[in-house]
Amino acid sequence: MKNKKKNIFQREGIASFGSSILAIICGLLFGLIILLASNPSQAYGGFMMILQGGFTDGIQGIGQMLYYATPIIMTGLSVGFAFQTGLFNIGAPGQFTVGAYVAILIGVKCTFLPAGLHCFVAIAGAALAGALWGMVPGLLKAFRNVNEVIASIMMNYIGMYMVNMLIQRTIYDQVKNQSIAVASTANLPKAGLDKIFPNSDINVGILIVIAFVILIYVILNRTTFGYELKACGKNPNASKYAGINAKRNIVLSMVIAGALSGIGGALLYLADSGKYLQVLDIIAPEGFSGISVALLGMSNPIGILFAGLFIGHLTVGGYNMQLFDFAPEVIDMIIAAIIYCGALSLLFRGIIHKIQAGKSKKQTDKANSNLKKEE
Repeated sequence: MKNKKKNIFQREGIASFGSSILAIICGLLFGLIILLASNPSQAYGGFMMILQGGFTDGIQGIGQMLYYATPIIMTGLSVGFAFQTGLFNIGAPGQFTVGAYVAILIGVKCTFLPAGLHCFVAIAGAALAGALWGMVPGLLKAFRNVNEVIASIMMNYIGMYMVNMLIQRTIYDQVKNQSIAVASTANLPKAGLDKIFPNSDINVGILIVIAFVILIYVILNRTTFGYELKACGKNPNASKYAGINAKRNIVLSMVIAGALSGIGGALLYLADSGKYLQVLDIIAPEGFSGISVALLGMSNPIGILFAGLFIGHLTVGGYNMQLFDFAPEVIDMIIAAIIYCGALSLLFRGIIHKIQAGKSKKQTDKANSNLKKEE
């Protein structure tokens, strides 16, 4: 039999990448329509600014892109990890907020800790808080079959109001209605990155994120635990028949997902960038951005990394669009449109798979026809 060239779309990774690119193009086109409707004379200039993104300001812009991408990659990993078990972790905003509060609390109160250890303990505390917050909907799903979406949404609001109350009682700046600044020993070190990317807020947070991307990729694709998680997500009945403890995996999946979101909150508020937890009735947008990042990255850790970097790239470009006299609300609308079009990547992947199946069937029929002729 002659060797045939493998169809490029037969590779799952290529199909996922192609579907994400198509979704991004749709989002950008929708953004262009918004620009044309709001200010036609400046629309194309503003659109090019979006495309240039972090590259507009050179090295400084790239540093800011990495800074903005850091927390949303962590929440994207959180959502993507839960997806692998067939769970929709819409509770990432609450886990993010609770983790951020604990990190700030440790950063303010535990000043007796030395510099390196202080930061590590704050991040570890955020991971533990996020894990506990994720464990609640995990337990409800595993043992009472409560829909994790509903439970997670409730935990988001409980977390938001609880953190607002705790800030006012423990680490409150009454003048600015926000948390007070953490000790300098709790801030993430720059590790020389501020010299590579001058005048930006970048720190070792992006390196921590890359380490977690690699770790989650190895867990999901190179360990028995990761195999069991994906088996539960794809076919719960078959995995149960195979002797896999589905309840344990559901709880562990939500615990790990919550820990990742909590760490994302710590990395944002320990960045020494002038960012503080505000006492407002607003759910953390970084958590919802993580959902879109996970969709764009097709729940693959490597894909989530690049999707988060892309959203950070757009964020920097969005801030620069004010040079073209666009109101901040229009900028937010464009970025939101591009992010939410990430949901279309699932639709496009299904279309690509149908095209793939059709081509495979034609090739099979052709091969069978040739065999019959030879006979």
